[in-house]
Amino acid sequence: MGTKVLTMLEPLWQGFPPADPLAVSGSASCTLPPRYESVRCARSFTRETLQGWELDELFDSVALVVSELVTNALRHAILAAPEHADATPPARLHLMRWSHRLICAVRDPSDDSPVAGEADSAAESGRGLYLVDSFSDSWGWHPLSGVTHGKIVWAQFRLP
Repeated sequence: MGTKVLTMLEPLWQGFPPADPLAVSGSASCTLPPRYESVRCARSFTRETLQGWELDELFDSVALVVSELVTNALRHAILAAPEHADATPPARLHLMRWSHRLICAVRDPSDDSPVAGEADSAAESGRGLYLVDSFSDSWGWHPLSGVTHGKIVWAQFRLP
């Protein structure tokens, strides 16, 4: 699976801090169906993957970031266009581990850039990317090129 993930995410390396993509020591990905229950599935997938990599201590921060990235992909890229639901590819969560860092990346079919809004402290939404920025060491996004439309939004965590 690792080689397939590396090939599929080839354009993503341009958006990351310098790293050798062949030095990935672990990778996992899952498709996320177009429904909000996918956020819970993404957290479960993240828990199982981190446990397999013996990185349980990172779960709380990583799960919060994964939840926000997946929620944004569903809300703004997939469920926002119900008229294209059959033609819209689902979101996909990728977790990649290097010796000193972990990358969480969510691919979605929207070409729109993620926007960190001005969040009202009492608002129930609008704080997602602020939380991603606060709980990860860095984050960014990269548009997909070629025939594939969409983008990848990623967050990086330094490993202990």
